Amino acid sequence: MPPSDVTNRRVLAIALPIVLSNATIPLLGAVDTAVIGQLGAAAPIGAVGLGAIILTTVYWVFGFLRMGTTGLVAQARGAGDHAETGALLTRGLIIAGAAGLALIAGQEALFRAAFRMAPASAEVEALARTYLSIRIWGAPATIALYALTGWLIALERTRAVLVLQLVQNGANVVLSVWFVLGLGWGVPGVAAATLIAEWGGLALALWLCRPAFAGAAWRDWKRVLDRARIARMAAVNRDILIRSVILQASFTSFMFLGAGLGDVTLAANQILLQFLSITAYALDGFAFAAEAVVGQAQGGRRRADLRRGAILASRWAYAGAALLTLGLAAFGPALIDLMATSPEVRAAARAYLPWAAAAPLVSVGAWMLDGVFIGATRTREMRNAMIVAVAIYVAALLALLPAYGNHGLWAALMVLNLARTATLAARYPALEASVAT
Repeated sequence: MPPSDVTNRRVLAIALPIVLSNATIPLLGAVDTAVIGQLGAAAPIGAVGLGAIILTTVYWVFGFLRMGTTGLVAQARGAGDHAETGALLTRGLIIAGAAGLALIAGQEALFRAAFRMAPASAEVEALARTYLSIRIWGAPATIALYALTGWLIALERTRAVLVLQLVQNGANVVLSVWFVLGLGWGVPGVAAATLIAEWGGLALALWLCRPAFAGAAWRDWKRVLDRARIARMAAVNRDILIRSVILQASFTSFMFLGAGLGDVTLAANQILLQFLSITAYALDGFAFAAEAVVGQAQGGRRRADLRRGAILASRWAYAGAALLTLGLAAFGPALIDLMATSPEVRAAARAYLPWAAAAPLVSVGAWMLDGVFIGATRTREMRNAMIVAVAIYVAALLALLPAYGNHGLWAALMVLNLARTATLAARYPALEASVAT
């Protein structure tokens, strides 16, 4: 059985490595852009950016595998069912392999649809197709890494996740520099570097998960292919997928509606959304801690541990959110000046900065409750709460956008996250009551 004591030290031991590992994610994209930018032409930069966005969007769909694996494995560990923790990893890898092979097989149709939705010049599209035709072969590895990362988080092995991210992203950076600047491979070099890093990351992740393969449970096919267990895993992943698609559609609508307010407003919003993205990455570690601790408490039927885990993780998250809000309020103008040279864009971004600065405190409740509900695998409630929250968001958009323009758009985004918090908070007592003491 895992330890039943839920302490600040335990929460931080889970959260802080994730905070550090997430810091490497934005850095990777910046380095790739900088490396390809040394070629002195615009088309390669656009091609790598477009290709990366297409694959990131596609892979994002499979993020349910990370969240679902974390919740189910944490519960199995909390219940002392070590055989199921191994079987769950195998099921996740089977799903990842099948999904990756399907993407490889359907790559032509996928790329054709992507370029119809995001048309580019002939030169950019040709280079982006080259980039995609190389990177698509990493699909099985990239999707499998969701399952492997989720398994490690559930077992509170977030230091291993940090090592994985540092090694994989570090290798990607080194190979990109070598292939592009050293060997002169251009866009194919960036793609090849990422492909090698993805498969290398998979190899390392499998090694880090070697305890799962030490016994026979991971290849106990009767258990792995058990219909009831597969049905439960499918239901959890389905609900997370639906919830995530609805949420992503809301964020996409924010960008599209901002684009309709003019190029300057669109650019200002894009800069401020980078602040919001960094905030989310920084606070994700505490949500992941809630997933692991709550999931284990749920599996062990320990209501007091579930409550204490949710409270302690949330306290640290709110403290982090407060620091981020103060940091953005104090240093936001300087950061805006670093990211934009246009006086008009700088002025617009400063005008809307208070919304971005308030976002961490406004949004952290939703992020933490997501972690709690994922850990408890109460994904149906998450899905239904998201539907209600987005309906409130749409109503806020209809009321605020025509009257207040971009301020109304940002206000509606804040309403969305407050609604997400409120709708999940209303369901939390029932979640806690369902766990025996």
